[in-house]
Amino acid sequence: MLAITGAQWLTAARAAEPQVPVLWDAKERLPKPDLSALPRLRFLTTTDFPPFNFLDGAGRLSGFHVDLARAICAELGIADKCQIQALPWAELEGALQKGEGEAIIAGIAATPESRSKYAFSRSYLQFPARFIMPKTKAFTEPIFDRLRGKRVGVVAGSAHERMLRDYFGTVQVVPFDRPEELYDDLKAGKIDAAFGDGMRFAFWLGGSDAAACCRFAGGPYLAPEYLGSGMAIATRANDPALAAAFDYALQEISVKGTFAEFYLRYFPVSFF
Repeated sequence: MLAITGAQWLTAARAAEPQVPVLWDAKERLPKPDLSALPRLRFLTTTDFPPFNFLDGAGRLSGFHVDLARAICAELGIADKCQIQALPWAELEGALQKGEGEAIIAGIAATPESRSKYAFSRSYLQFPARFIMPKTKAFTEPIFDRLRGKRVGVVAGSAHERMLRDYFGTVQVVPFDRPEELYDDLKAGKIDAAFGDGMRFAFWLGGSDAAACCRFAGGPYLAPEYLGSGMAIATRANDPALAAAFDYALQEISVKGTFAEFYLRYFPVSFF
């Protein structure tokens, strides 16, 4: 892992198999919580955020967050006390504060403002910035010097544009108002590369609109000062012990390979 002027660099090697993010230190020993006195654990989520939460063809609540919540309950030994309820996004905070649930697993960002309302687990998934390029021209690492003078598209006014200008000052930045315009110009060869959210790029690369034109170039960049700290589970602010219990479960899920299984199931084009 290399540091480049404050941006965190994750390994650049691109293996044939999809890369799975590892955000937990297997050597760290977190205390195993005793939740025997907990009457129930109700996770609150939404239904309209695929692949994290959605209704499958049979109308059942499914997705990455649903599988992760069930795995957490199993790891904590409270599967029989575990419930998952879907609500509109705007109702999640109120339901948690009224005691209609014990935790929200729906991608609430841990920010200084949100930390005044919630206690958070550690991040279980982060969203790196990535470059994508046409397959026939895609660079491998080291990518910094190879991008010098290249036309790189990015969504105008985004955190990714700020990050690109700050850390890759030798490229020609080409701002776009809409992602669709950026993708069209990349396919047409009007720009050399695009820079942006790795997860959104992964969905595009795996979809029909990309027409198998392009691929990731170089490695993923994690820069919390631009991109935030990723997804975490939120509990009421006065319940940090439950958030710590989630940390224990999430680490066990990572170490045992369960997280990797979920990640590859829902993100077949890895954004790491």
